[in-house]
Amino acid sequence: MQLLVDLAERLSIIVTIALLMTRSRKFRLFLHARLTQGETITLILIFGAFATAGTYFGIPIQGAFANSRAVGAVSAGLLGGPLIGLGAGLIAGLHRYLVFGGFTGFACALSTTVEGLIGGLVFKYWRERSKSWLTGTLVGMGAEVCQMVIILIFSRPFNDAWQLVKTIAFPMIFVNGLGVGLFLIIIKTIFAEEERIAAVQAQKVLRIADLTLPFLRQGLTRDSAQRAAQTIYDITGVDAVALTDGDQVLAHVGIGADHHHEGLPIMTKATRKALATGMSVQAASEAEIDCIVPGCPLRSAVVVPLRQGGNIVGTLKIYRSQRGKSPLDLELAEGLGKLFSTQLELAEVEQQKELRASAEIRALQAQIHPHFLFNALNTVVSLIRTHPENAREVLIFLGEFLRCNLRQGAAYHSVREEIEHVQAYLAVEMARFGSKLKVEINAEPSTEAVLLPPLVLQPLVENAVRHGILPKETGGTVRLDVQREQDHLQICVSDDGVGMSAFKLRRILDFSDSGSGVGLKNVHQRLIGLYGHGLDIDSMAGHGTRVRFALPLGMPRSKEVAS
Repeated sequence: MQLLVDLAERLSIIVTIALLMTRSRKFRLFLHARLTQGETITLILIFGAFATAGTYFGIPIQGAFANSRAVGAVSAGLLGGPLIGLGAGLIAGLHRYLVFGGFTGFACALSTTVEGLIGGLVFKYWRERSKSWLTGTLVGMGAEVCQMVIILIFSRPFNDAWQLVKTIAFPMIFVNGLGVGLFLIIIKTIFAEEERIAAVQAQKVLRIADLTLPFLRQGLTRDSAQRAAQTIYDITGVDAVALTDGDQVLAHVGIGADHHHEGLPIMTKATRKALATGMSVQAASEAEIDCIVPGCPLRSAVVVPLRQGGNIVGTLKIYRSQRGKSPLDLELAEGLGKLFSTQLELAEVEQQKELRASAEIRALQAQIHPHFLFNALNTVVSLIRTHPENAREVLIFLGEFLRCNLRQGAAYHSVREEIEHVQAYLAVEMARFGSKLKVEINAEPSTEAVLLPPLVLQPLVENAVRHGILPKETGGTVRLDVQREQDHLQICVSDDGVGMSAFKLRRILDFSDSGSGVGLKNVHQRLIGLYGHGLDIDSMAGHGTRVRFALPLGMPRSKEVAS
């Protein structure tokens, strides 16, 4: 019992180290993204050092150590996979063998390596549960049982090994299992905190988008920049906000406005660097900002480039009066920068295509679920570091999707235009979900110029993706078929997803019921208003869903005319 108490006390130190390690933003980024070779090696070294610390905080006993080395090795595998678990376990194991030796030296080195591999195999084959504290506790205990067996097999003399195992088995199995569970609780807490902060940031970004889109539809001008900067300043509570074009300050709100006012040439080194490199710049001090005016109160800044048509047209800057780097300010500024760049792109499209009042933010939000927009931006953020070209493609498709949603001036669109809208939406979703989502689009060439009401295909495809394919663990295929049948245009959106029960199908088919999807109800009612009949839906639980409708190839029955 005394050994158990002593190990628990030492474990508290290990848990403290784990807590400090998980506070590192770079460490948390490693756990979120696909790793490059260099990042994998870095993570192996971090966990290897963490596991090695368990040896140094061990308790000497009978020529060996009662320790918490398994916490680092098993956690490495559970969080990073077999390669990282094996690498971290090997580092800590070799250290134990080469530095401390002893009659259990080889057995401890081997067992630590095996423990890391065990954690990695659980990650590989039971990934959804590998970050659960209960799973971690049980795997940690099981790994320590394996260590005791390995000590008995490889340590000699056997009687000494047996006496050692009898003494340390229960305390080490219990404490190391608890340690792995606590480490995963810390990780889960960190992720939950990030999700909460991300939700708050997303809410701010969407609110700012709601208020600034009408301004930025005018392009990047002094007036639009001033109003956008004021909106950001009021909502975020930062110390100053500025917008520039490629040469001069367009707007500056907050501290420093006495000398960073509109019309002046760009005055800071950080801004010039962002314009030159096309990358975000985070300045932690006055020296890094490098304002040419002595006594400038701006102490730190985040500067992100704004793009339009593939060109850098300006910057968005968030300033603080305190020194230091803020990850939250960086995420906020980068999110706003991407959104503003998309808005500027849409402004150009609006000027070229003379888009009408349907480009208002309420129409945009009515068609785009906020989670879709935020998840799309997160996808871009995750791709920028490892696959920048893919990130660029996703942004292009997102811009095309937003452009199509804003294009509400005409009463009718061609089949080709509607399919392009669907393809832009699906490209963003496929970048996010990868091989889980497959798409087949089959449209007869003779149907491309046929007119149909706007936004009737995309909501049906989105419904198939969100409610049919994504809930299915193995994913599936969404299929869109457009063909002529005599004097009608036949359109079918089908999926091989989870389907729905007969009871749920009856509720969906009752379009007057509040349980009907907003998108389905909207399309159904508009089709009835135009043609006298709406959607035909067939579905069966576990066998997918099929949504069909037919349009006459002549004029609509309603009195609506294209405007």
